[in-house]
Amino acid sequence: MTTNAPAQRAPRENGDGEPIWELVRRVRKMRGLTQYQLADVLVDLSSNQSVSRDEVARWERGKRVPGPYWRRWLSAALDVPGEELAAAVRCGRRLR
Repeated sequence: MTTNAPAQRAPRENGDGEPIWELVRRVRKMRGLTQYQLADVLVDLSSNQSVSRDEVARWERGKRVPGPYWRRWLSAALDVPGEELAAAVRCGRRLR
């Protein structure tokens, strides 16, 4: 389901990096996954049934920020380094 292409991003004009909601959405789409499919991959990887398409949608709209637990699994599911996700969380918090 996922590709091995690197999760490269275009630099933002303000130089602040990419907020978590943009990163998750962009990489999910780049990997050819729907929100439902990403939620299913996260459930399979984590063996935790508490994540759903609705939660993925909230992350992508910036309504919620995935905590460290889910960032670990997002890193594996989307093949994005954990530090890149952490930087995106910091960027998103600055923009909120």
